Amino acid sequence: MLKILDRYIIKTFFGPFFFIFSVLFFIFIVNIIWVQLGQFMGKGLSYWQILKLLFYLGVSVISMVLPLTILLASIMSFGEFGERYELAAMKAAGISLTRVMAPLLGVATILAIMLFFFSNNIIPDFQKKAKNMLFNIAQTKPALNFTPGQFIDQIPGYMVKFDKIYGENGENIEGVFIHKKANTYENQQSVVAEKGKFVPAANRNFLKLVLHNGYVFEDNFEGKGDNVRRKQPDQAIKFDTLVSHFDISEIINKAIEKEQITDDYRFETYNQLNQTIARSKKENELFFKNIGNDVLSQTNSAIAYMDKGNKHKVAPKSQIKIDTVKGDKKLEIIYNSYNRLENLKSTLESKKNEFSSNVKYFSKVVIYQQRILSYSVTCIIFFLIGASLGSIIRKGGMGLPVIIAIVIFIIFYIMNVGVENMSWSGKLNPYLAAWLPNLILFPFGVWMTYKALTDSQLFDAEKYKALFKPITKRFSKNKEHERYQ
Repeated sequence: MLKILDRYIIKTFFGPFFFIFSVLFFIFIVNIIWVQLGQFMGKGLSYWQILKLLFYLGVSVISMVLPLTILLASIMSFGEFGERYELAAMKAAGISLTRVMAPLLGVATILAIMLFFFSNNIIPDFQKKAKNMLFNIAQTKPALNFTPGQFIDQIPGYMVKFDKIYGENGENIEGVFIHKKANTYENQQSVVAEKGKFVPAANRNFLKLVLHNGYVFEDNFEGKGDNVRRKQPDQAIKFDTLVSHFDISEIINKAIEKEQITDDYRFETYNQLNQTIARSKKENELFFKNIGNDVLSQTNSAIAYMDKGNKHKVAPKSQIKIDTVKGDKKLEIIYNSYNRLENLKSTLESKKNEFSSNVKYFSKVVIYQQRILSYSVTCIIFFLIGASLGSIIRKGGMGLPVIIAIVIFIIFYIMNVGVENMSWSGKLNPYLAAWLPNLILFPFGVWMTYKALTDSQLFDAEKYKALFKPITKRFSKNKEHERYQ
């Protein structure tokens, strides 16, 4: 009898589970399309290449989709049990809510274990394929981010416009205008050409452009007054063929997020990440040691220079005094000492930025590793919350259960983002940051389970009205019967 009941409960759960998983996966994929598709459409990529890239990027969202699916499916399943009075019938037959939840708790545990292995073994491979594909697109499709007829500034240091882009890979261009961004002390330069072509460069960090039939307009009087500029016009150099190289390393690094993409921490399993974390710790320790040595060396250098005019041997406490030095020599020592202290300040600022970058990278690696496991635990916690809420509200369908599940997930997501940012800034231990949302939601799940087992009327509006009735009664006026008015 109980085996038949278990099969029925599991069957009821997997009905909405597959539907919800498909819908949520589609929603997350649409979000990726919204972010990425504008960069690829009409740029020489085939639809198959775009779909393949979106699939590679979309696989990683399963680690977030599955816990939300379990939460929503469990609320809907137990809500339907309560709405159809099946929970009441089970309790009347002597079957406790704990026994009803047991088979689905086992299913949620199995799904959590599957998610761990999926996140540990499969997602890293797809992340690797996605990032390598992004790199290949940036390298072999140089016209990827260019839109005909529009000024764009994606090439660092340049403003460009192409009237027409065509060819199998968008390598041919017409109506070329390239303006080099320059400050007051650099040459102002603009290039105009009838046509050109992108060709592969020997160095993958550079974009090679061959231009034909054009002019180079250049102002060689940088830093000079307006009178000189009026007397001597800009130079105009005509060319038949001009080869230009543009540094696009910043674009490539932005696309793949790391220059050496085979070493990205997101391509590694849980155990491999342990080695990356250990290596990062050693590098940070060496960095901190070097900072101390550099700062101490520069501090001693500044103090020693301040005292170099004092030729007499004095007590250590008066070493930094320069009272014995007078005139221009004293001013020179003070001025140079000030410059040395300013250099020390600049060094500290640069080291601070480098320190923040190291802390952020270490936190990212730790959080990514721990979330391989923590998201699996989230599946079980979400099941406890969802099953308890469903049995309490006794409402199935896509109405109230969906709203409650979305609210819980938004709270979970906000906590995830908040603790992640705190960890990146060094304000929170990354191990604690990865587990803190679960540590907060687990007591809530246990409390909700207790309320469900004790048949709590948690969402009964009449209960709350009765609770506040003594307060509202004081502010309400007694209405007399109409015939006494």
